[in-house]
Amino acid sequence: MLLTVDSLAGGYGPVQVLHDVRLEIGEGEIVGLLGRNGMGKTTTISTVFGLLAPRSGTVVFDGAEIGGRRPFQVARLGLSLVPEGRQVFPLLTVAQNLKSTARASVSGKRRWTTAAVNELFPQLESRKHHFGNQLSGGEQQMLAIGRALAMNPRLLVLDEATEGLAPTVRATIFASLQLLKDEGQSILIVDAHLRKLLTLTDRNMVIEKGRTVWTGTTRELVDTPSVTDRYLGVDV
Repeated sequence: MLLTVDSLAGGYGPVQVLHDVRLEIGEGEIVGLLGRNGMGKTTTISTVFGLLAPRSGTVVFDGAEIGGRRPFQVARLGLSLVPEGRQVFPLLTVAQNLKSTARASVSGKRRWTTAAVNELFPQLESRKHHFGNQLSGGEQQMLAIGRALAMNPRLLVLDEATEGLAPTVRATIFASLQLLKDEGQSILIVDAHLRKLLTLTDRNMVIEKGRTVWTGTTRELVDTPSVTDRYLGVDV
């Protein structure tokens, strides 16, 4: 497994949000992190990336324990985050946003250069001199993904990948993720558009009140409507 999270507990100050989160992502897999709002998905991601300190449990990436490491140390190992809310640098241009995170992969490869990101999202090329706060929501999300890819990560994590986007832009984002899947990029993804998400994922895990309550393949999830009805409140 590329990433293994076991018995993870954590939260914010005195408030415990995570109680027993378990998660595995293999090399080249796309895994969906599912659950209703407020169940601990973003908290799990924040703890993996060192934005929050774990209270107990383990976070192992490529055989190394990374629980409790600083965010920049986690990033250096080859993890890259597209955060909820995009969080592009508002007073940097598109080109500067991409340059700010550009680096070779841990193995020294540079699959995702600025030119490669612009090929994936042509809109960014035409807006390269615009500041982050001058972009539409969809363009900001493309930039956020491009900025994460510019780190040439081994594991790409997307928190609410298409939140608040128009259907046409959402389709563009999912098409780009399909391309990444075809290239073998390992991805952990949170997204509310479950039916479309399940066309991408290999496996999924479901969180309920800070605990992992179900894990399995996408086929198994589709064939188990009691899980999606109980924990997600949707039919697939």
